[in-house]
Parts: sequence; structure tokens; C-alpha cells
Amino acid sequence: MRVHGANGNGAQPNGNGNGAQPNGNGNGAQPNGNGNGLRWGERVTVVIPAKDEARNVAWVLRRLPPGIDEVILVDGNSRDDTVAVARAVRPDIVVAKERAPGKGAAMRTGMELARGDIIVTIDADGSMDPRELDRYVLCAHDVDLVKGSRFATDGGTEDMSLVRRLGNAMLLGLVNLLYGSRLTDLCYGYCAVRRSALPALALRSDGFEIETEMTVRALRAGLRVGEVPSFEFPRRYGTSHLRAFTDGWRVLITLLTIRMGPRERRPDPAEPPALASAPEPAGADPGLATVDLVHGGGTPS
Repeated sequence: MRVHGANGNGAQPNGNGNGAQPNGNGNGAQPNGNGNGLRWGERVTVVIPAKDEARNVAWVLRRLPPGIDEVILVDGNSRDDTVAVARAVRPDIVVAKERAPGKGAAMRTGMELARGDIIVTIDADGSMDPRELDRYVLCAHDVDLVKGSRFATDGGTEDMSLVRRLGNAMLLGLVNLLYGSRLTDLCYGYCAVRRSALPALALRSDGFEIETEMTVRALRAGLRVGEVPSFEFPRRYGTSHLRAFTDGWRVLITLLTIRMGPRERRPDPAEPPALASAPEPAGADPGLATVDLVHGGGTPS
């Protein structure tokens, strides 16, 4: 583990490293929310943005670990049976429609609806392993935003072209330079965020650039950001909606705009945990965030 923080303490799993144990008789919360306890000690919501993923979404839902309190599928006006398949596999799933086109709009919709203390976002195409979710939740007990890293120790990818790899490396280097961070990955959507941190993030993006927006707004607001290793697989079926050059340009504009704009304030614990929609406040901030790099932990992929 490599840790970079004000007090030198990174995001550790609870207790002896095994995380929060289930309450009561050892049974975690059931998918319908009426279980005998919280598996991780806090309520967890999983948000899955999806568009035309009928051939993939069942694979993702079936591999989610037990004990999740809420699963929200945000449908991007799918023309196939994405919603029907999701409901057949998981009858308790909450289905919502995105409010505008794009992955970012879908993620924001899901996070606005989420009731969990910790919100995990995962793609519906099968490229992200749901069995890794434990490591995200455990890390989120101690930080505000957890980012999956394909380039951390024990991470990896089988779904990144040379063009995407070079683009990610360049944008990552720019973020580390401008924001004083030591991140190892940037454009990756497997993450966990504390619902209490959403007002400080004040997310606005509608497209794939939301993955970068979450990171740089957290850094700009002085929140604690952690990384955990993640392995990315090729999507199981279908064609990616990502457009490398167009989306890369939007990522660049996003990270530069936020860096030059006013800093977001830290979230007030007394505030209701909802997404802010007002213009960015220009309040004082104690400085850029430190970044915890957590290498290891969780369920092996």
C-alpha cells in the first residue's frame, strides 16, 4: 500500500482488514432491503447506467455480491429489452429514465435517486467485475470518492486501444500536474462516492467526461480520494458508445474549466445529501485534496 495523506493514514478496511461484518446472525441486507443487517455497516446503492445492454446486463446483475441495499438501473431510452431483462433477473431493481442523453446524465440521475450512504457506479456492458465491489465499499468508509485504477498494482485492462491508452495517460498527467495529485488512472467509471459528498461535487456533465469531473471536482473541493485496483475486460457483446477523440476533447475541456473556476466548498454534514444544481460557490477552500492509493484488498477478480 502506498498512502499520500495529510496525516499519513490511507483508506484502511475496517477492523482487521476484513471490513464491516454483517449484523445480528451474520446475514447481510437482502436485495429487497428487508435483510437482517447491513453487510458493510452502511447502506450501499449500486447505480448502473445502461443503453441497449440487454445481452450484458443480466451477467452484471447476477454477479453483484449479496447485501446490496438498492440497485438502480438508469435506462438511456434503450431500443432493446434491457429493462425487461433487468427486472426478470432482479425484481427489486429500481428503474429510472435518464433526464438527458449521455452516460453522465444517467449517472447523475441514479445518484440523485440513491438512498444509500455509499453509491457505487458500474457499467452494464460486463467490462467491470461486480465481484470487486467489496473493495470499493470498504475503501469508501474512510474517503469521499473511490476510483478504480487499471494501472495500480493488481489492476489491468484487456479493453484499451493504443489511442485510448495514450489519451488517458496524457489527460492523467495533466490532472496530476494541475491538481497536485498522484492518481494512476483517470477515465474509468467504476467508482464509489459517499452520498454526503455529492453537494461538493455538484456534478453537471452529461457525457463520458463525468468520470473525470467527479475526480477533479473532488480534488478541487479538498475531498479525500482513494484508488483501488480494478481489472477491465472487453465488453461482452455489442459496440462501445465511447468516441475516443470527441469524448477525450470533452474530458480536456472539463478538467481545465474546473481547474480555472472557483473551488467548491467541503460538504456541510448538516446539509441533506443531495446533488447541488446551483452555480459553483466561490468560498474559501483549505487546499487541494490528497490522494490515497490503496493497492490490494477486496475480492480477487
